[in-house]
Amino acid sequence: MTGLATEQDAVSLVRRVARALNRRVTDIVALLLNHKSAGSLGAVAGFAIAVVFAWRFLRPSQGRPRRPAPKRPPATPAGTPDSVVSDAAEPAGDSGKLVTRQIVAKRLSGCRKVTCQLLGVVFEEKTPEELQKHATVRPSVVELLLEISRHCDLYLMETVLDDKSEENALMALESAGLFRTGGLMKEKVLFCSTEVGRTSFVRQLEADFHIDTSLDIVSQLSRFIRCQLFISSMEGGQLAANIFNSPSLEQFFS
Repeated sequence: MTGLATEQDAVSLVRRVARALNRRVTDIVALLLNHKSAGSLGAVAGFAIAVVFAWRFLRPSQGRPRRPAPKRPPATPAGTPDSVVSDAAEPAGDSGKLVTRQIVAKRLSGCRKVTCQLLGVVFEEKTPEELQKHATVRPSVVELLLEISRHCDLYLMETVLDDKSEENALMALESAGLFRTGGLMKEKVLFCSTEVGRTSFVRQLEADFHIDTSLDIVSQLSRFIRCQLFISSMEGGQLAANIFNSPSLEQFFS
């Protein structure tokens, strides 16, 4: 309040001085105009110019208000890791995706190619006979599979009994949006008629990481594949050192 009062007093003073100058100038100009000589007219002109400059100097500024200085973001403390800065910049709604991305990168570190069975892992259905009737993608694996396909070259595969089963599988994957990013394509979904064929697929693709529900298949592949994930709600017993065991894909990447 004190600052505002001081400013108002200053403005009032300037206005009083201006009014006094205006009256004084009027008297002087009237006096000079009574003398029609060139010198008097020149004096009037010079005096008028001086008065204009004095008025501009004394009058209160009525220009546009100053723009407030832009606020600078707080400086990042020295020594803060780049990963921390990057994570802090992530929108709050994407924190779940960020955690999934970090876990996938850690679990599949060094892996270039991943192969994964569909039944019992990606689909709710667990047998080829069920797949003949319908296929349902588990909602909880969609974003996880998309993240894996961004990190690695991902192939999906299954043992089927007929062409209808293949159609059901592809339609379910497409409806779930698994082909929308380009990382996973229909051409990377493979079908065979026997488990031997699935084993052959994995070896021919030279996968670094394979995911399956068949203990026989993961056991046979343990000599050729760097790492495997055996999906089973029961303990796998004596598994090879390079075989992980988990009840579901989501739990392994959680």
